[in-house]
Amino acid sequence: MQIDLSGQTALVTGASRGIGKAISRALAAANAYVIGTATSQAGADGIADKLGDKGAGLVYNSARPESLSELVNRLGELQLTPSILVNNAGITRDGLFLRMDDAQWDEVIAVNLSAVMRLTRAMCKGMIKARAGRVINISSVVASLGNAGQVNYAASKAGIEGMSRALARELAGRGITVNAIAPGYIATDMTGKLTEEQTGRLLSAIPLGRMGNPQDIANAVVFLASENGGYITGHTLHLNGGMLMA
Repeated sequence: MQIDLSGQTALVTGASRGIGKAISRALAAANAYVIGTATSQAGADGIADKLGDKGAGLVYNSARPESLSELVNRLGELQLTPSILVNNAGITRDGLFLRMDDAQWDEVIAVNLSAVMRLTRAMCKGMIKARAGRVINISSVVASLGNAGQVNYAASKAGIEGMSRALARELAGRGITVNAIAPGYIATDMTGKLTEEQTGRLLSAIPLGRMGNPQDIANAVVFLASENGGYITGHTLHLNGGMLMA
């Protein structure tokens, strides 16, 4: 059955490339009006060009706390109140734990966790008033499996999943669902830089024998955003080709 999100407004962070780009296009294809964010005006303009009359591109840099108020003000000017929020934007600052400095830790936690909390808090106000909404947080398989050199990233994503469960309990009575999606290894620009040997090692750990693609994640987002996903909340959906089976 074709999912129809007509009348819904979706806000997707980190929408200029990779998973965020696929999510934005999939939501637009399901007839939602999509606001995609990028950290630069050029990125936002590119999003707007791709979405056409089905959406808009706005600048939002989660590393800058003041950028949130700018985004909220701009949404107000456009008279847009998101009913679907997809927290996709994130960063990595990898390094072995004993060599990881405070800046590497603080930056990842600030962008991947604290900024997500602040944006969600701001966007939930409209959802609470409407007594309906969807919050979908993009986590990672490393939140459950761990990964050497990514203590900060794994901690931030595990925090996202815990926050999603707690917030789901708080907002369920207002008709708002909160879920997380934890992708495994997805074929993006980042994985495209891996050597053949590195790619081979990754594939050997995936029972399905292939990486996922951004559309796999986008399809799950559209499902959770729809009425079909309306009885799912506080859940982390693992999309990893069998790397983690729970």
